[in-house]
Amino acid sequence: MPQQKNALSELGWKHFFQQQMSLEELETTTPVRVFALNRHLVDGVGETGRQKFSLPHAWLRYSVEELPTVGDWMLIDYDGQPLRLLERVSLFKRMASGRDARVQLMAANVDTLFIVTSCNADFNLSRLERYLAMALDAGVEPVVVLTKVDLITDVETFRTKARTLRHDLAVEAVNSRDASVIETLRPWCSKGQTVALAGSSGVGKSTLVNTLSAADVQETGATREGDAKGRHTTTSRSLHILPAGGLLLDSPGLRELQLSDCEEGVASLFEEIEAVARNCRFNDCRHQGETGCAVAEAAENDELDPRRLSNYLKLIAEQARADETLVEKRRKDKDFGKMYKRVQNQKRKEKG
Repeated sequence: MPQQKNALSELGWKHFFQQQMSLEELETTTPVRVFALNRHLVDGVGETGRQKFSLPHAWLRYSVEELPTVGDWMLIDYDGQPLRLLERVSLFKRMASGRDARVQLMAANVDTLFIVTSCNADFNLSRLERYLAMALDAGVEPVVVLTKVDLITDVETFRTKARTLRHDLAVEAVNSRDASVIETLRPWCSKGQTVALAGSSGVGKSTLVNTLSAADVQETGATREGDAKGRHTTTSRSLHILPAGGLLLDSPGLRELQLSDCEEGVASLFEEIEAVARNCRFNDCRHQGETGCAVAEAAENDELDPRRLSNYLKLIAEQARADETLVEKRRKDKDFGKMYKRVQNQKRKEKG
């Protein structure tokens, strides 16, 4: 069966990517978009259809952010060999879970982030703020998608709470199993537009993917009755072409989103607190009881929302810890590299 061919524009190709190519590359290479990734194996889609290839061995020595992730655009030659990665419009990344301090890439070249949460015990404003900060930092439009509305009678309460997070925040309430969700979310799923999904396990992301795709492309599972928490059903990130023309990127459920290098997103989301913080006596004030802290004074006068302030302080402290951890890791890696070179030089001397 012949492969389906897609115009590059249908795959999300923009002038931003076109202008990065030289005249020689326009004649000798072809762009492909990364639809899935398994270690060094890439599943890409271009004008001629789906292509699978391995990353060159030399690429495995690159830093994490120099390697491709789902949503990236790559140039390959006509023999199917990857040549280079194109600069990204946007990039989502996080601190990987566990003790090992490292950045994990989540998705690239996304236009809109659907922040999915269900209308039950999972609904949590502070968690939503984490995803919003990530979207704003990447320059991606955030849309909060409320799911499981068919199980409650008061949807407006959840919608109103979500809208308090940002003055111009789009909030849509849907039944993920109902085909009408396609029309509700169509403004962000037009041809060539890329949408990513984020949210904790069990909120209905996989069901939403299946409904928008009009096919069972993701396995779904039930939530626990006690706390409305779900089980992970999506195990890898993947990009899907929607029947309506857009592209949808699904990612594993994230219970704990550890932000990485997201200061601008946090500042944009908590702009009312940032405005007060500019009046602090010291520029490096952490708002933890320092002399002349305008934020502490505003909090004492009930001028700031206590929950918002608490989450803001938590996120900026998390950013500071992540920065310190990454700096320490880079120092250790550099020291290890120097030691490795000394050992290699010593071995060469002993041999020769």
